[in-house]
Amino acid sequence: MGLVGILLALAVLVWLSFRGWSVLVLAPFAALLAALLSGEPLLAHWTQTFMGAAAGFLAQFFPLFLLGALFGKLMEDSGSVTAIADFMTEKLGPRRAVLAVVLAGALVTYGGVSLFVAFFVIGPMAQALFRAADVPGRLMPGAIILGTSTFTMSALPGTPSIQNAIPMPFFGTTPFAAPGLGIVAAAIMLGFGLWWLARAEAAARRKGEGFGEPTVAADAAAEDPLVRERATTAAAFDPREMRSGRRGTGRPRIVSATLPLAAVVLVNLTMSLVVLPRLDTAFLATDAWGGIALSQVSGVWSVIVALTAAILLLVALHWRRLPNLRESVDAGANASALPVLSVSSLVGFGAVVAALPAFTLVRDWVLSIEGGPLVSLAVAINVLAALTGSASGGMTIALGALGDTYMQLAAQLGIDPGLMHRVAVIGAGTLDTLPHNGAVVTLLAVCGATHRKSYFDIFMAGVVGPVLALVAVIALGSAFGSF
Repeated sequence: MGLVGILLALAVLVWLSFRGWSVLVLAPFAALLAALLSGEPLLAHWTQTFMGAAAGFLAQFFPLFLLGALFGKLMEDSGSVTAIADFMTEKLGPRRAVLAVVLAGALVTYGGVSLFVAFFVIGPMAQALFRAADVPGRLMPGAIILGTSTFTMSALPGTPSIQNAIPMPFFGTTPFAAPGLGIVAAAIMLGFGLWWLARAEAAARRKGEGFGEPTVAADAAAEDPLVRERATTAAAFDPREMRSGRRGTGRPRIVSATLPLAAVVLVNLTMSLVVLPRLDTAFLATDAWGGIALSQVSGVWSVIVALTAAILLLVALHWRRLPNLRESVDAGANASALPVLSVSSLVGFGAVVAALPAFTLVRDWVLSIEGGPLVSLAVAINVLAALTGSASGGMTIALGALGDTYMQLAAQLGIDPGLMHRVAVIGAGTLDTLPHNGAVVTLLAVCGATHRKSYFDIFMAGVVGPVLALVAVIALGSAFGSF
């Protein structure tokens, strides 16, 4: 009965969330349903298990959600994201419309700008380019997904995405875990995605298909309650806040627009590899600081410092283009609240499920998957990310339940934790991009597109390419170890 309860609770969570119900309500309800059917104490699981795990996630990752949303909002309001998009448009032009959109999305998201901020700014840029080049508008979502939601989210070393941060406390790694494998994976995702989109564009031209009639509908998407509910479990920015704050006039020069992005990467690298390893952090081992090792917090600390430095640099460079800094800061801070609470609730649900006696059956099944720990880790995260429609939620549930087990297996089998980290992150960014995913729903709404016309290209660029990269990383990591 306990296993039935787990499956039923997961089905209720998935089904009702697809219908637009808030995860803040669904997650504790589903967790209590699983506990009830397992004969476990309900109130104890809600206040001790559920809230303990949710609060733990909030304590670890709220600074990253807050700083990431704030940085993205300031980049938007200062005109920096628009300046980068315009620069790509001018340099590559309509003849390379797809490449311009992909590279613009990759540049801003690898530099730390929130995925959804990129959607709302790059959507209009893509429409102008595709219309000028007479490229089918149905390909816009696929190009934007490739640039913003694949290799810069999960593969490139040092990416400040929340997905790349989540495994760090579990595996004691940094944002630069398995850098060589990450670069290989990024090349596969980018190469496959560009090949597919070029093929689709060529096929459309042979048929005489032009731009068509899709219209960017960013304002409507930002106000859509269904988009909001799904979006806040899939990324770290509440789309409702896209229309808050106050935007400056004009646009900055490309150098000053990109300097804060460069600061994120460079400061992150310096903190991870140079500064933190040289600090005296023996105090962390005392009871007053939780009795932890530096490796459990160094990755998060690196990203915190990097985003803080980038925000300060951005304000210093563009304060004249931020007509009301307080409003922009408020909007960015508010944009982080609902996403971090939504993902925390998913984590609480996963903690209750993991605490139930019947979960041992699930754990044993996952660990028995042939191919070794890397394969079983990838499968577990893929399944949960697909069901929840959230890369961050699916990965945190899986690692919260099985992270210690995988670390023990890694120690026994001599597997580098950095390899486990990279497999986990890339695995989270594959099947999460199914039709119900909040990022997919939001992007289609922004582009004025539909699942029927645009999802297949999103699937090829956002699912098939990352799956190929994941297979390659597991194969290379199994054969040669982490590099």
